[in-house]
Amino acid sequence: MIRIKAGVPRRTRPRTRARRPLRRALALGLPTVWGAIAITYKLACPLAQQNSLGARIVTSAVFFAVGTGLIVQVRRSLLRELRQIRQIAGAAQNALLRPLPPRLDGLNIAAAQLSAERGAVVGGDLYEVVATEYGVRVVMGDVRGHGISAIGTVAAVLGSFREAAHDEPDLDGVLRRLERALARHLRERARAEHPSSGGLDPDSPVAEEFVTVLLLEIGRDGEVRGLNCGHPWPYLLSGASVEPLARADPLPPLGPFPLPTELPFVCCGQLLPGEALFLYTDGAEDARDARGRFFPLRDVLTAAVAQHPLPVPQSVLGSVFTALLRHTGGTPTDDVAVLVLSNDRKLAHPYPGARDCDISGSAAGARSATTHPQPTNYRQPNGV
Repeated sequence: MIRIKAGVPRRTRPRTRARRPLRRALALGLPTVWGAIAITYKLACPLAQQNSLGARIVTSAVFFAVGTGLIVQVRRSLLRELRQIRQIAGAAQNALLRPLPPRLDGLNIAAAQLSAERGAVVGGDLYEVVATEYGVRVVMGDVRGHGISAIGTVAAVLGSFREAAHDEPDLDGVLRRLERALARHLRERARAEHPSSGGLDPDSPVAEEFVTVLLLEIGRDGEVRGLNCGHPWPYLLSGASVEPLARADPLPPLGPFPLPTELPFVCCGQLLPGEALFLYTDGAEDARDARGRFFPLRDVLTAAVAQHPLPVPQSVLGSVFTALLRHTGGTPTDDVAVLVLSNDRKLAHPYPGARDCDISGSAAGARSATTHPQPTNYRQPNGV
């Protein structure tokens, strides 16, 4: 992940402010100097008034040099503005998808995002991991569209999750808070784009916006519970095997349809020591090569865990992104976000007040827990 410092040390700010007028003067003065040189040569130099071949060659050389100087100056100004824009975009990324800690409550973490827009560092994918009294709660989502237009929706959903994850004792309460935050954001956006409508018009393009959301809760005993609204289920990396964490049908994405009255969470078994979860957005599986073939995500994960039976988050993430960029020729057509969580805990008692997982109903089809945990003690830094 890209990390940019939040601010400039205070002692350097006066010097930076003092340089700004000088930079502005140079930006305006140098093109003026080049233009003055060209005009002075044309009006005052006797050689410029002659029609001989030698005089024309010299005049052409002078104007060529002046034009080259102007182009170089404009190029430098544009590059300077581009660097500033990238710094602002990087700061926006840090504010939205803030860097995750490499380790959180016994879980090793690695995460990264790849934007489909060239030169951009933010997109329509979102993720967050927080430790709460109810367990470690994880969100992975994908906003319809990508690039700058999706940033507002990402901010609304992530901001709501970061509060609701600590306030709501159940995952269904967290999901309903996300739904209300998204609906409020879309209404405000529709009102801003079409003030005369007074609300969210069903025929408005904003009304077609949606967000796929996956919510996971990992208890202290490793028990995993989930709620899924149109998002791919993560893969469980256990030993040399790569299997979907659950096979239950997801709910519709947030936005177009209201949530049902009852939201039974899916019991996904236990994340045992030495196992890992690979969360991703559909941009990973939908990526195509020049021949139109989809990216073989599961095969790549299988090859990665074959080399590292105890999955190291950073290694798995690096292997997937390397293979993905090679598959797409370095130009993916959709945003891609990946989050890897590995259990580095020892078996322990669950959180106080943790709920038993009801295996009936929506838990049908979820994987059964294995019974032979393998300890691991690695630590890896976050990011790619």
